[in-house]
Amino acid sequence: MLKPSPLDPSASLMMADLLKQAGLPDGVFNVVQGDKDSVEALIDHPKVRALSFVGSTPIANLIYERGARHGKRIQALGGAKNHMVVMPDANLDKAVDALIGAAYGSAGERCMAISVAVMVGDVADTLVPRLAERARELKIKDGMNLDAEMGPIVTRQAHERICGYIEKGVAEGAEMIVDGREFTGNDIGGDSTEGFWMGGTLFDHVTPDMTIYKEEIFGPVLACVRVPDVATAIQLINEHEFGNGVSCFTESGSVAREFGRRIQVGMVGINVPIPVPMAWHGFGGWKSSLFGDTHAYGEEGVRFYTKQKSIMQRWSDSIDAGAEFAMPTAK
Repeated sequence: MLKPSPLDPSASLMMADLLKQAGLPDGVFNVVQGDKDSVEALIDHPKVRALSFVGSTPIANLIYERGARHGKRIQALGGAKNHMVVMPDANLDKAVDALIGAAYGSAGERCMAISVAVMVGDVADTLVPRLAERARELKIKDGMNLDAEMGPIVTRQAHERICGYIEKGVAEGAEMIVDGREFTGNDIGGDSTEGFWMGGTLFDHVTPDMTIYKEEIFGPVLACVRVPDVATAIQLINEHEFGNGVSCFTESGSVAREFGRRIQVGMVGINVPIPVPMAWHGFGGWKSSLFGDTHAYGEEGVRFYTKQKSIMQRWSDSIDAGAEFAMPTAK
């Protein structure tokens, strides 16, 4: 059973239709529509034994607690603040491409979006101007255009929330490099002018005490943080509330090895901007990015929906005569 977000249910319905066309029997895969009431009904229903949820951390926490009270197995993936560390030895052409795609793809409205660029040493002096140039040149179009790099924001409320974060960034002292609020539907033309349009926003000199660094914006806003060395970058990331995904761009094998060992984040990419693992590996973060004992995908995903059973057997011709007063052992 799948309950998609009421804001974007189309992909789930298309998947259900394709499964039916492929011959899947009715009732095996079901799509349930609805909002908060539907979620609560699923959590409370006595026949729903396990429930996997993806959403914001406060809601994920509530769902985990409520489901646990009902004796259900709950897997609740929460919020994210994904960082990408750029080392001075990184291939900057690839790093720019990676940051632009990971920060502004899907208008930043995905849990694996990179929203913080951690720039080590003086790499920011070269990288920030190049990011600004690319952010201003983003192809922002209606989603039906195949060459679109970014589409509109999903709702008016989301657009207003993102604009509020941008205002906080300015008010708290971050340096505005590119203001995405300057882009409007009039720049699109045609029938698309009524959408909730926004360009890519780029901040520099962001510090850990700022709201735009601490909280998940879930929009096309990239915050650049400057640090002196990789040890400071690792400490910065490890001290953040969220531990969903992180990436490090470097040409040094030793830096990559130490970064992977010391970073306290569930999904790690080395020269991979969006570290979504292949389906046979676990998907999920650490800290406030995941509530529950298992990750999604892979073996852990199978275990989440599986009840284990152990069967011990012996037969008469292998049983010694007399009573046994110790635990069974292998002989």
